[in-house]
Amino acid sequence: MQSYTEENYLKVIYHLSEISHPVQTNAIAERIQTKAASVTDMIKKLSEKELVHYVKYQGVTLTEKGKLTAINIVRKHRLWEVFLVDKLNFKWDEVHEVAEELEHIQSNLLIERLDEFLDFPKVDPHGDPIPDKHGNFAEMTFVKLSKLKNGDKGNITGVSEHSSPFLKHLEKLGLTLGKRVEVVDVVEFDGSVELLLEQEKLNISREVAKHILITKN
Repeated sequence: MQSYTEENYLKVIYHLSEISHPVQTNAIAERIQTKAASVTDMIKKLSEKELVHYVKYQGVTLTEKGKLTAINIVRKHRLWEVFLVDKLNFKWDEVHEVAEELEHIQSNLLIERLDEFLDFPKVDPHGDPIPDKHGNFAEMTFVKLSKLKNGDKGNITGVSEHSSPFLKHLEKLGLTLGKRVEVVDVVEFDGSVELLLEQEKLNISREVAKHILITKN
């Protein structure tokens, strides 16, 4: 069994490995906001438990055991987020920190019952895929809103930025999961996007558009 800290490290390494492989210790230190020396000490502990492979000056990779452990933590986190939004009426910008605590609950039976209770959701409130109990993710096909062209249409299926200010901003604009949008115009000068949302036009910056994920249809 891993400690809370060990689980947090595994999850961070897992998420960083989606960006860069192998993962550099400095990147881990920056994400966790700790010293590189502390990261190195923890990596050694995880290596002893056969959860990671570490090569000095090259970086860290998860072993199969480490990857499955990390995916299970991600699964618990995202299931709890669904529960908090769907059953306890939390808003999508309020659930991350609470789920960060709940994800460390060790009872597999509880998580399987939770999954069943929620009717086996495939995505969390931010559109991120939820792995099943075997660690398999449902296949997701989406494109960044910033990549769409004039006349393209689709539904909002996720976001790649989970900070509370960003999610509150989208909520204020009405750009929430499931909403259908059409690109009216992409401004050549700054990449800002004019959208048609429920028969109303609105403008968003390129920075906002690049964090909104769309399923085209």
